[in-house]
Amino acid sequence: MALIAGVDEVGRGCLFGPVFAAVVVVKSCQEKQLRQLGVKDSKKLSAKKRDSLVPEIYEVVEEWAIASASVAEIDEINILQATFLAMRRAIEQLSCQPEHFLIDGNKTIPNIDISQTAIVKGDDEFVAIAAASILAKVARDKEIVELADTYPEYDLASNKGYGTKKHRLAILEHGLTPHHRQSFKIKELKQLSLDLE
Repeated sequence: MALIAGVDEVGRGCLFGPVFAAVVVVKSCQEKQLRQLGVKDSKKLSAKKRDSLVPEIYEVVEEWAIASASVAEIDEINILQATFLAMRRAIEQLSCQPEHFLIDGNKTIPNIDISQTAIVKGDDEFVAIAAASILAKVARDKEIVELADTYPEYDLASNKGYGTKKHRLAILEHGLTPHHRQSFKIKELKQLSLDLE
């Protein structure tokens, strides 16, 4: 029975917080079960539905992993390379070796000796990627919501670190926290002030 693994990330386009990646190993006989549960691209599900699907995904699949790359790592090596780092960290946690990895996006993971295919909008097409997108999204959102209490000015519980107008205005007013991506700072802050005038 073929073992296929889906890999997806969340938080690449954020101004705040780490980038997360998840990998889910799915046997062909488990795909239908996941679809019947309602597993699909995490962006097309409510937060409540995503949360409820996590334990159900864990019950169906035998292998999965979640990992992240920190804000410091994002600033040091750039967001794309940090995304690949989080993906590699997730894959390295697996105790089995899938035959093939399906990566959401248009780039395969460099510096890793695995058979893989990059698929744009793969979370729409493959349930393994969709399951990974849900696990990564729920894990990252949980971390950001926990930080929201410490930094209430930035509306993090609502925006999850993405650059909403309210979040951008808060950055202009209060500056950047240690959890904001410093590599975003100079050029983007100038543009922020222009955009919000």
